[in-house]
Amino acid sequence: MKNLNLIEIKAFVPAKDFALSKNFYQDLGFTMASDIQGTAYFHDGKCSFLLQDFYEPQHANNFMMHVLVEDIHAWHDQVVSSGVTEKYGVTVTATVKQPWGMWDFVLHDPSGVLWRFRQNI
Repeated sequence: MKNLNLIEIKAFVPAKDFALSKNFYQDLGFTMASDIQGTAYFHDGKCSFLLQDFYEPQHANNFMMHVLVEDIHAWHDQVVSSGVTEKYGVTVTATVKQPWGMWDFVLHDPSGVLWRFRQNI
């Protein structure tokens, strides 16, 4: 296949309550760079996603984000210390060493989207 110089791929993450989700992701540590016509652009360094003012329960409850990080324990500490579990009533698991050679933990956002944070071992 010819190299077509792919520059970027971004997911459109659904939001049940758009304002609440924007606050959630900012509290989590992401930077909201824009918010135009029902789409908010979030990033952390070179990694980014688009939050959309759209919610369909079956879609949101089957939506998953995979986030590869350098230090899983630092990210877990950041998530826990951010207070999002208490403020938004979401769940975060402990870090687990997986048999496929990764450490990971799982966080659900206020809309039910599953975020799987991982670090290669």
